[in-house]
Amino acid sequence: MNDVNLEDFTAGEDITKALRAASRYKTEAETAKAQVKSLTQELEVLDNQVSLLANLKGRSVKPPSWLRPKKQTKETGIVCAVLSDTHFDEVVNPDEIQGRNAYNRDIGVKRLRKFFEKIVLLSNDYLTGLDYSGCVLFLGGDLFSGDIHTELTETNEDTMLGSVLFWADQLSSGIGMLADEFGNVHVPCVVGNHGRRTRKPRSKLRARDNFDWFLAKTLESHWAGDDRVTFNIPDSPDCFVTVHDSTYLLTHGDQARGGGGIGGIWPPIMRLVARKRNNSDFTCMVLGHFHQLILAPSSGFIMNGSLKGYDEYASVENFPFEVPQQALWINVPDKGILWQTPILVQDQKAEGW
Repeated sequence: MNDVNLEDFTAGEDITKALRAASRYKTEAETAKAQVKSLTQELEVLDNQVSLLANLKGRSVKPPSWLRPKKQTKETGIVCAVLSDTHFDEVVNPDEIQGRNAYNRDIGVKRLRKFFEKIVLLSNDYLTGLDYSGCVLFLGGDLFSGDIHTELTETNEDTMLGSVLFWADQLSSGIGMLADEFGNVHVPCVVGNHGRRTRKPRSKLRARDNFDWFLAKTLESHWAGDDRVTFNIPDSPDCFVTVHDSTYLLTHGDQARGGGGIGGIWPPIMRLVARKRNNSDFTCMVLGHFHQLILAPSSGFIMNGSLKGYDEYASVENFPFEVPQQALWINVPDKGILWQTPILVQDQKAEGW
């Protein structure tokens, strides 16, 4: 038997171990390189998203200059209108509410068109002697009925994503009409309780997890290249809007509690106004939610009606009947709200019921 050289054997083992280690390190290096490449790509995507959101945020919070008062020989007004509680794509069956109302996508389109047309008609034909420097369109939430109740999921005309796509086009057309007529349009937006994606209301991410917020961001993206149209879409449930020397607090209204007593809706709304003023200073609170139009700026609030109108829930709960209507007023420097009126949007014959 040949003699075995132990030194050669040991050296061979070391070389094998070294080769294995080198192979392992090479594999780890290639894996790390791939991970670095993947992370670099992710960082580029995140950087682009952050840049986009930063640009959108910059557009949202900067108030347009035309909202501030200017000294002019002729009085200049700003048209203010509220669009809320439209409950787009909900279906209201007139047979279930004694024939008092009907609602579906087709009727919603007709009423939305009438809403925008009447803003122009009322401002130009029913009130003269004013020049208009622009229009503020308050989007007050509950633009969709959503899927928060099983009965809505079963009867709505479309899915939520389908509804957002359809109504974004309809609203963009209306905003374009206002921009063509008044030159400038500012659109502050808050979310309602129906557009949320959760069964129960939430406090954290209340706005960003709501389809009203998503619709507003979709509209803002659509108008990003047009300087005539600006948006204010906060991540909070409240939005402050300065028009001339008046400050409006836009909120949906679902933060108010009560309203079933003999005093009706007034006590909870007045409590909400008082509580909001504990934390902020504003001239008038603009809200919706209760589907009742109350133009009471001298009491500190304007409460919007509903584009949808009377429905099965209101009938079962024995709420008072109210026609589909929205709020309109003219704001002027030094005087605030000069003129106010409802926008009546229902035309039963044209709607075919």
